[in-house]
Amino acid sequence: MNKAKLTDLLSTIFDEKSYSTDEAVLFAYSMDVSIHEYVPDAVVLPENRDQVVQLVKLAHTYNIPLIPRGSGTGASGGAIAVHGGIIVDFTKMNKILNLDIENLQVTVESGVIHADLNKYLEQFGFFFPVIPGSSDMCSIGGMVGNSASGLRAVKYGTTKDYVLDLEVVLPDGKIGNLGSSVQKTASGYDLIRLFVGSEGTLGIITKITLKILPIPEARGVVSGFFNDVEQIGKAVVNIFTAKIIPAAIELLDKSAIQAINLYKPTMNLPDAEAMLLVELDGTKESVISITKKVYHILKENGAFQTEMTTKDEERQKLWNARKLVGAAARRVRDGYARVYEGEDITVPLSKIAKTLLKLRELSQEFNLPIVVFGHIGDGNLHPAILIQKNNPEHWEKLNQLSEKIHEFAIEIGGTVTGEHGIGLTRAKYLQKERPIVLELMRKIKKAIDPKNIMNPGKMDLDGGYNSNE
Repeated sequence: MNKAKLTDLLSTIFDEKSYSTDEAVLFAYSMDVSIHEYVPDAVVLPENRDQVVQLVKLAHTYNIPLIPRGSGTGASGGAIAVHGGIIVDFTKMNKILNLDIENLQVTVESGVIHADLNKYLEQFGFFFPVIPGSSDMCSIGGMVGNSASGLRAVKYGTTKDYVLDLEVVLPDGKIGNLGSSVQKTASGYDLIRLFVGSEGTLGIITKITLKILPIPEARGVVSGFFNDVEQIGKAVVNIFTAKIIPAAIELLDKSAIQAINLYKPTMNLPDAEAMLLVELDGTKESVISITKKVYHILKENGAFQTEMTTKDEERQKLWNARKLVGAAARRVRDGYARVYEGEDITVPLSKIAKTLLKLRELSQEFNLPIVVFGHIGDGNLHPAILIQKNNPEHWEKLNQLSEKIHEFAIEIGGTVTGEHGIGLTRAKYLQKERPIVLELMRKIKKAIDPKNIMNPGKMDLDGGYNSNE
């Protein structure tokens, strides 16, 4: 469809400030955090569900691809226009619609920012426990689309565990409410779980009802530094066998510790093979007790330096190292920049030490820095690869290195993505990791979206993955 025709059609739904076909605007929407880049034909910013319905009906009539987009913080190419089409930006649909404390739930539009939601809930003593690293930027709709998790998944689970109901505009423009306002239901297929993590390939989510929980009375943190990665794995297992379920267990590998010290020398972290951060929460009495227990477990398993606290200010200081690592990664080697490839593997807990050693081996083999950190409590690691972006040889090495990381994860019984999604970045691995699942996914996609207008080209659902991508 030519630009003039598309503009005319969009002008029947949106005012001139809520859509654009300007080249500069389209370029701004041609990418997310990943390395992929595709320019859409148009961008729209709906203000309400009715506009989304009208847009979907238009797209269905003219076979125009629609790509839902939250804040663009995705790291897998999931919200970019592989086959052109219209980016649907939910920035303007950012209202908290209803808080129902009696029934432990809150209903929001898709564009609500995660941190804003929790700031709102905090005044009532509640929170949405899933805490991604991009909390200040990411939208609830994007979290649902990718089944996001983050720091506290080890105790509180992932987004899919909190979605009670979804209002979805289906590919033909019909509106469906897929869940229920009650805390549990066994009424038919679990379509909520089908749409959570579907990355916008089955419909456009406009409204979300989430389960919420009371904010814990107290929190404690324990940090420990180890000279043996095998010991850190044993420490994590011993925490669990002591019948302790931490809110979070975070790992910083040697590479991440070095990066932080280069980025902010005042942190002055000790030279170690790895650092462990354990957060506990609950009542004041229970937190004091289990914080002490975890402290001793780390020491008994070889931690040569440990700290613990239940005071908020001191707790934040201990967390600062983990918060800095994303920004610090690029400081490891001058002239190198972080790229989001091979970044989200999840491995069995018993294979974490083996994985850390393998990543070091691959870093040496390709002579590219890999800064490793992640959520060790659920086996989700983020190996941040650094390259010189103006060096063509580095891009080739990046592709090879990323492939080895993903294939290693599959080989040892893990998965290529724990929380960032498949999108484009990991599309070619789904056939290797879960061939029967992919076959079923394709059948579901075809049944719900026979015209393939909902975020086409993602997750290898249409069999159109380009292996030379």
